[in-house]
Amino acid sequence: MTKDMTEGKPLQLIIGFAVPMFLGMLFQQFYSMVDTIIVGKFLGVNPLAGVGSTTSLNFLVIGFVMGVCNGFAVPVAQMFGAKNEGELRRYAANCVWLCGLISVLLTAVVVGFCRPLLILLRTPEDIFHYAYAYIVIIFLGIPCTFLYNMLAGMLRSLGDSRTPVVFLAISSLINIVLDIVFIVVFHMGVEGPALATVISQGGSGLICLWYIKKKFAVLRMSREEWRPRRYHIRRLCYIGIPMGLQYSVTAIGTLVIQAAVNGFGAVAVAGVTAGQKINTFLCCPYEALGATMASYCGQNMGANRLDRIRSGVKDAALCGFVVSAVLLGLVFLGGRPLSMLFLDEPNQQVLDYSYHFLAVSAAGYSLLTLVNVVRFAIQGMGFSAFAVIAGVLEMIARGLAGTAVVAMAGFTGICLSNVMAWLFADCFLIPAFFRCIRMTQRRLNGSVPERKMLRRRARIA
Repeated sequence: MTKDMTEGKPLQLIIGFAVPMFLGMLFQQFYSMVDTIIVGKFLGVNPLAGVGSTTSLNFLVIGFVMGVCNGFAVPVAQMFGAKNEGELRRYAANCVWLCGLISVLLTAVVVGFCRPLLILLRTPEDIFHYAYAYIVIIFLGIPCTFLYNMLAGMLRSLGDSRTPVVFLAISSLINIVLDIVFIVVFHMGVEGPALATVISQGGSGLICLWYIKKKFAVLRMSREEWRPRRYHIRRLCYIGIPMGLQYSVTAIGTLVIQAAVNGFGAVAVAGVTAGQKINTFLCCPYEALGATMASYCGQNMGANRLDRIRSGVKDAALCGFVVSAVLLGLVFLGGRPLSMLFLDEPNQQVLDYSYHFLAVSAAGYSLLTLVNVVRFAIQGMGFSAFAVIAGVLEMIARGLAGTAVVAMAGFTGICLSNVMAWLFADCFLIPAFFRCIRMTQRRLNGSVPERKMLRRRARIA
C-alpha cells in the first residue's frame, strides 16, 4: 500500500500522487461548501454572514492543526525514503502522543477565548450569535480534526494519497445527509452544519485508523517503539510546530482582512463569504500540489536525491501554471453563477462583492502555485522555519491590504489581499529554496559536518 517516490519520473509520480490528493481536497471543500449553501438557502443572509465571519478565525486554529499534522508526517516520509522502518515507527508513535496532548490543550484554550476573539474582530451585532454558535462547535471538534489529519498525513508520507480520499468521500456524504437532517428535519440553526462537520470528520478519522491497523504492517509498533522519546519529540516539534505556526501567522493577516470586511456590513460579509468559499474550492489543485511536494521531497531528502527535488519542483510549478490559466478563464466566465449557489434569492450587491473578490484573487493563481510548491518542498526537506518567515510576510501583506490599501481603494483593498500576500511570500521562498539546496548539498559533500548543520538549522528556527 506504500509508494516509493525516490525512483521513477518525477512528473509522473507527482501527477499520480496529486490527483487523488486533489479529489480528496475537493471532497473536503465540498462538504464545507455544502454547509454554506444550506445555511444560505435555508437560513438566510444573516446566518450565512455569521458563518462566513468566522472563516479567518477558523483558519487560524484549524490551519494550525493541519500544519502541525503535515509537519509531523515529514520525518516519517524521510525515514521511509531512507528505508529505516524502525525509526519510521518511532516517529509515528511519538506523533500520536504529541497530537493527543496538543489537541486537548488547544481545544480548551480556543473555546475559552472564542467570544472575546469574535468581539475583537468587530463581528456585527446582527450576526454575532450565529458566528459564535457555529465556531464554538467547530472548535470543540478539534480532536476529530487532529485524528483525521494526523492519520492522513502518515498515509501520504508513505506514498498513499488515495486511501484518505475514499474515507473523505464517505465523510462528505455523511456530512451532507446530517446537514439536511439537522436543518430541515430537526429545524436547527447554524449549530446543525457545525455539528455535522465535526461528526463526519471524526468518522473519517476512525475509519482511517481502522484501515491503518488492518493494512499497514509497517506502522504496527512494538511496546518499545510506543515509548515516548525525547529526541523524536524534539525533532517532530522542530518540523511540525513551525509548519503549524506558518498557517496561524498567515491567518493573523486574514483576521485583519476579516475585520476590514466586517466594517463594510453584513451584505459585504455575505459576498466575501461566497467568494472565499469558491476561491477555496478553486485553490484545491494548489493545495494538492503542495501536499504532494511535502511527501515527495521528504522521501527524496531521506534518500539524499537533491536532483529529484529540483526536477520535482520545476515539474510541479509547470503543472500549476497550466491550471492557473484554466481557472482564470472559468472565474471570468462563471464567477457570478457560482456565487448564486450560496444565496436563497438574487442579491445584486452580494453578487458584485463576491465576483470582485473572486476575479482579483484568480488573477494571482500563478503566484499561489509557487507559494505552495516551493514552501512545501522546503518543508519536506526539513527547513520548516523558512515557512514561518514566509507566513510572516503574508501576514504583513494582508495587514497592509486591510488597512492602508482599504483606506485608499475601499473594497478593492480587500480583493487585493490574497495577491499581495502570495507575491510577498514568493519573493522570499524562491531564494530560500535555492539556499536550502545549497546548504544540503554542502552537507552531503562533507563541507558542512552534520552537527554544524543541525546547529545552523536551530539558529534559523
